[in-house]
Amino acid sequence: MAAMEADFLPPDSELEIVTAAERPDLWEMGRSLFGDVWPEYNNHGNHTGRIFSSLIPQHARFQVLVSDRTLDRPVARGRTIPIGWDGSLEDLPMSFDALGPRAEEGRPLDTLSALAAEVRADQQGRGLSRVVIQAMAACARAAGFTRLVAPVRPNWKDRYPIIPIEDYAHWTRDDGSPFDPWLRVHHALGATIVRVEPASLQIEAPVADWETWTGMAFPADGEYVFPRGLAPLAVHGGTGSYWEPNVWMLHQL
Repeated sequence: MAAMEADFLPPDSELEIVTAAERPDLWEMGRSLFGDVWPEYNNHGNHTGRIFSSLIPQHARFQVLVSDRTLDRPVARGRTIPIGWDGSLEDLPMSFDALGPRAEEGRPLDTLSALAAEVRADQQGRGLSRVVIQAMAACARAAGFTRLVAPVRPNWKDRYPIIPIEDYAHWTRDDGSPFDPWLRVHHALGATIVRVEPASLQIEAPVADWETWTGMAFPADGEYVFPRGLAPLAVHGGTGSYWEPNVWMLHQL
């Protein structure tokens, strides 16, 4: 694999881009630094544990860290997985949950898929999420890939949980850019929406677990809006079922 270039950073930047393969010590340090980035329920996907546990050491060269030279510690990170994809809509993985099986199919790896872009809570507001995407793209280029695809989790969708993701994903501002800030960051870097997926990441668990994760009570069967949820939670027979939507965006490199 060729060296990853970070020419998107100014020469005097205090930031440095490294991979988990290059700095396994920083990657291990980062395991304890990003726990508060996600709502608790997001840590309990039915299939995400298998996906994320496969990244190290197998795909260590595709896990990127944004490190602050002055602190010698990560301030942001990007977790990704290489997959085979022929570039057609028909061959695009059906969901976030499908990325793990796709990576294990044995097809030639030619595309990098983002999994998570994470910025430490005390470092947000510095534009680091943009840097993480650029680092992912640089990592893909260094591997000889020509595509970075991302099942984006829109970060304002929780404000509009009952609006179908098919509608929300295409809301725009007056200037024509996406309404959602996270979609807008990808769009500003040249990404385009290729598909909207309403059932991308499955979280199905006992109601008691959902009550712990959300701080809410779900006393009867039905559909519930809950804090930081992108779509309603369906409660039936003591089980809470939730499908998180994503918006597939493509960066041609």
